[in-house]
Amino acid sequence: MSESRLMPVPDGLDGLRLDVAISRLFGFSRTAAADLVDAGRVSLDGATPARSAKVHGGSWLEVTLPEPVARTTARPEPVEGLVVLHEDEDIVVVDKPVGVAAHPSPGWSGPTVVQGLAAMGYRLATSGAAEREGIVHRLDAGTTGVMVVAKSDRAYSLLKRAFKARTVDKRYAALVQGHPDPSRGTIEAPIDRHPVADYKFAVVAGGRPSVTHYETAEAFRGASLLDIHLETGRTHQIRVHMAAIRHPCVGDLTYGADPVLAKRLGLTRQWLHARALGFEHPSTGAWVEYTSPYPPDLEHALDVLRDES
Repeated sequence: MSESRLMPVPDGLDGLRLDVAISRLFGFSRTAAADLVDAGRVSLDGATPARSAKVHGGSWLEVTLPEPVARTTARPEPVEGLVVLHEDEDIVVVDKPVGVAAHPSPGWSGPTVVQGLAAMGYRLATSGAAEREGIVHRLDAGTTGVMVVAKSDRAYSLLKRAFKARTVDKRYAALVQGHPDPSRGTIEAPIDRHPVADYKFAVVAGGRPSVTHYETAEAFRGASLLDIHLETGRTHQIRVHMAAIRHPCVGDLTYGADPVLAKRLGLTRQWLHARALGFEHPSTGAWVEYTSPYPPDLEHALDVLRDES
């Protein structure tokens, strides 16, 4: 049965688009929030608005929530190259290969971590949304490296809380074009969905606070290998921040990288790798850390650059 919610718009959402405000208030994706508006299930101060309407603090928002759907378990599907680094009663830590998404979604028909783990016989936490069992954080399909997935509902809750509190140590390696100046620094710039190209993100005034720390580990002719520490975890954060300072990840054509350089290095995706993940184990409280070596395509690109240099 549908449920209606009537509430004042919090002052912290003043000036946001209606679909963005609903997304943040109810935890829906922006697409799902926009669908509610388009279906006439949202009113703002008694009127039926467009999804792009701006909300203001104190305005009255009424949302008729969609009827809950039964949870559907992801179809088991073996995933080539998905490696389990650690497994216990509460968590499973994997090394995610390229071309694999975290979980099934309407816009993705390829392999996923959730389906791969199901095919291996793992039972994951059921606290998350349908088809996202156990997923507490994500990597882009084109990004490789370490991910932790919750097996128990308690682990799911504690890990989600840890990511939100920024107590998880997330370390990446990124090969970027050019040489950032200074060679070590912090990028602090808000990120939100791109105002025109809805499939990507951008530095946007009023976006979600986003902080990326970087340090040059190795310099090549025309490129730099960076160690990156994420303080926040926005979608596409590293890719957006590096593009914003005019040093996009090599191979990241979505964010303005040079296709000629990518081809010369044999890359068909962005050079970006989640190399280490550290956190307090949800059961023992002990600090644990897991690492992943560079996959062959990224290692090959570095070899080419080292030979040229």
